[in-house]
Amino acid sequence: MDIRIGIKDSAREIAFDSAQSAEEVEAAVLAALGAGHLALDDAKGRRYIVPSPQIAYVEIGSEATRKIGFVA
Repeated sequence: MDIRIGIKDSAREIAFDSAQSAEEVEAAVLAALGAGHLALDDAKGRRYIVPSPQIAYVEIGSEATRKIGFVA
């Protein structure tokens, strides 16, 4: 699943692929808004920690894989 996190006062965003489900990511984001920081793991085992006051937005992509080739 693709995840994008926008950071306040920054033109760049954090983008990575995660093995977590959409529900797990959403629960982590909602919990982080009151806790002080957001911590998520990517598919390669790296951990991203973002202070919650700096989060501008979190985009959670679809879990479906992309089709390759022509659609008949």
